[in-house]
Amino acid sequence: MLPLEFYQSKDTITLAKQLLGCTLVHQHPEGTTSGIIVETEAYLENDPASHSYRGKTARNQAMFGKAGTTYVYLIYGMYDCFNIVSNQEGIGEAVLIRALEPVEGIGLMQKRRNTEKIPNLCSGPGKLVKAMGLSREDNGVELIGKIHCLQRTNAEMEIRSSSRIGITKGLELQYRFYIEGNRFVSRKISLL
Repeated sequence: MLPLEFYQSKDTITLAKQLLGCTLVHQHPEGTTSGIIVETEAYLENDPASHSYRGKTARNQAMFGKAGTTYVYLIYGMYDCFNIVSNQEGIGEAVLIRALEPVEGIGLMQKRRNTEKIPNLCSGPGKLVKAMGLSREDNGVELIGKIHCLQRTNAEMEIRSSSRIGITKGLELQYRFYIEGNRFVSRKISLL
């Protein structure tokens, strides 16, 4: 299990890149699920697309917490998104986990998502939250318990960057990072 110092010793952009290849694990009463992180997006406090851009609110207060805690929020009134808080406490920054390569508990993920297609289980932020059994009840928890990350795999990987997906501000920022050639990365590629 990665210690909290892993998250606390890096700036948000570096953390977004170094989370690629790490394994996100959720130990749930229904069973354990896990997946290799293959796609992330960084959100900085001075970034107009970030929830923290206009300051702390009841919705985003977890984003201003200690690095290595979670920020889970509802988007479009129907999907939850899972983020890992970064930077110093009081600075609203986080890394959105956009896609996972399923590893453990695949049958449970298929049941939760109601699909047999493994590449489609976690190929987007809302999909992976549902497949992993995460929820807004997991907002603000430290990543050293039932939800945690394991060290990066030793596999060789080429990291690419692009503009982020599904935003209307900060489009010029290359804050989306993904493992080149990984078939579990979300399919939509945002080009400038």
